[in-house]
Amino acid sequence: MRVGEHSNTAFGMVFAWDYATHAGELELKAAIESKAKEFYMNDTDCPLSWEPSGYDFLSPCLEEIDIMRRILPAADFHQWVAAFIPHIQNGKLDIEIGRVSDRSDGKLVHIDGLNLSRAWVLYGLISQYPQQYAALQETADAHLTNTIPNLVADDYAGGHWLGSFAIYALQNASHVPEDL
Repeated sequence: MRVGEHSNTAFGMVFAWDYATHAGELELKAAIESKAKEFYMNDTDCPLSWEPSGYDFLSPCLEEIDIMRRILPAADFHQWVAAFIPHIQNGKLDIEIGRVSDRSDGKLVHIDGLNLSRAWVLYGLISQYPQQYAALQETADAHLTNTIPNLVADDYAGGHWLGSFAIYALQNASHVPEDL
């Protein structure tokens, strides 16, 4: 499922992979690796321009990158990602920071989550491969710094879950952006 919500397969695989790594579950890791390659290895030219759909809280394109960076050896990953999102190594991503027009609308607040999930995936990529992807730092920082102020609100629509997305982003950041 290549969608920007809960059912995104790559998103689920990342959490399962991280659990399997932590727990030493080698069979689970092998199963995830096999399926991720089956599902995503031949994907090219991910349509970043389709994001967001209006209520995404995940980037389908970046979620694929997040699982593939974990399962592929470095040389294979760099080759795959260059075909998947051309020019990403140059720090060129055709994504704008999402803007929420109504913070009381639970679906629209998903856009804040999209910004935070983009930041955490980009920070993870930069952390794993700093020489190749350091140019993405500015994009990751912009997504984080423009969204963090929106976490403090009285609306349940975002207040009950956006904090966890911010924590994932901050855990993956190699530094705290100056604007925070």
